Amino acid sequence: MKAAVPILIVSLVASTQAQKQPERRVERNVITSDQGTKVRIELPAEAKYLGAERWDLYGVADCELHLWVEAEADKTVKRLYWVQFEAFLSSQPDKRYNYPFTRTARLDGRDFDVRTGVAVNSTRPQRADSDGGHVWAMLEAAGYRLPPETLNVRLVYLPDPDKRTELMLIYMEDLKPSGFAAADLRRGGKAAGQLPALENAILERVTRRVKLSPVPVR
Repeated sequence: MKAAVPILIVSLVASTQAQKQPERRVERNVITSDQGTKVRIELPAEAKYLGAERWDLYGVADCELHLWVEAEADKTVKRLYWVQFEAFLSSQPDKRYNYPFTRTARLDGRDFDVRTGVAVNSTRPQRADSDGGHVWAMLEAAGYRLPPETLNVRLVYLPDPDKRTELMLIYMEDLKPSGFAAADLRRGGKAAGQLPALENAILERVTRRVKLSPVPVR
């Protein structure tokens, strides 16, 4: 389901949503999905795995979320890798995922819808049972915090013609090393003309850092 980019950080909480057992396996920063979207995804060796959560998102979709971070010594996140497998429940037969695919990237022969942007990571409330709420709670539980501003890219792949299943990858970086502030990069900002180059660069970096490949035949 579409996750907001930017992510708005929750001011409270832990989700009370019933947890289910994750179905994908993770070994040495490689996640393998044998069902739904069949894919092998390799994350950088230096990224720390914070674990997985699986639950019924808003009661309409089975959602399985895996999270990795690279961080400074004080546990401020430098890079975040969010991998999410999702499928509408059988109780929701009419629901479909809807993405524009006006900007795309091709990874392992798969076309992904691309959305990029900058975020100010505020304490504005967000639903605790949302996927973003789960990410926030996982970071907090592990003692990590997001930097004040980030540059983000969201990639979504729809594996089936009926558009009831999706794979979502979100990659975030601390914006500070770019030398720009989020307000200056947005429309009307004094550095707005620099944003396309930054967005192209982060898209190139995520396709280098996150490697997709077919699931090996056993």
